[in-house]
Amino acid sequence: MDLSLAQTFLEITRTHSFLRAAERLNISPTSVSARIRALEEMLGRPLFVRNKAGAALTAAGKQFVPHATSLLQVWERARQQVAVPPDRRAVLSVGCEASLWEPLLLRWLLRMRSEAPHLAIRTRIGESDELLEKTAAGGLDLSIVYAPQQRAGLRVELLIEEKLVMVTTAMRPKRPTPKDYVYVDWGADFAVQHGLAFPELSNAAVKLDLGPLGREYLLSAGGTGYFRLDVVRSHVESGRLRRVPNMPEFLYPAFAAYAPDAEPTLVQPALAALREVTLAFAGAKKARRSRKA
Repeated sequence: MDLSLAQTFLEITRTHSFLRAAERLNISPTSVSARIRALEEMLGRPLFVRNKAGAALTAAGKQFVPHATSLLQVWERARQQVAVPPDRRAVLSVGCEASLWEPLLLRWLLRMRSEAPHLAIRTRIGESDELLEKTAAGGLDLSIVYAPQQRAGLRVELLIEEKLVMVTTAMRPKRPTPKDYVYVDWGADFAVQHGLAFPELSNAAVKLDLGPLGREYLLSAGGTGYFRLDVVRSHVESGRLRRVPNMPEFLYPAFAAYAPDAEPTLVQPALAALREVTLAFAGAKKARRSRKA
């Protein structure tokens, strides 16, 4: 079967719309309809019921979902393994949200280089929903994400609970104003909590959706904002940044997500290295607190 038919079917299933599926696949709505007609003719059953609300799966469509998913998973794994470099045994593909790559992904890559040199590693930086979709479909073996939504066909493991703290370049830290505030978009949960705590900062002068960029902007231009404690700690210790006292802190956990049927010889070493990296990180934080006590 043409894999594009299964891909189109699953995209409509996710978006509940032929039109939105066409937009995401970058093809015409006519092509989407033609693909589904061809698939329905092959299966001998209608797969969708179309109405004003969008497209809903028929009973046959619901039965076909796991089979379509398996088809794409098998293809993705085959494609990756065929591309294995000659000095490696297999390819491990890992996705990570942009806000989490530093320093977690870098530390993990270094650990994998020493502990799993037989694996060729491919990384992808992206949005949580995109990474989870690719992981469920077999395009990625593992994803590192913040606050993943519950999704059928994925296992989720908590790696570490980071904190977002307010820091500033001001010599006398105080509650910020919109004029000197740098708002970094740390996701939907953060936006809700931040809005309740700081309604006056909704019209901040600068808004960014990438933590590392926000941090470098703050260090260069000055101001106040929320950042992950681990990535600003050295700047706080050196005095370039200061914690703003009596400000709320927000949790920013990192999770690993993978398919239950993912290849264990790939996923298990990757998970073990992630656990080791996060345990080492937690131990380093505890040691720092002990030295200060």
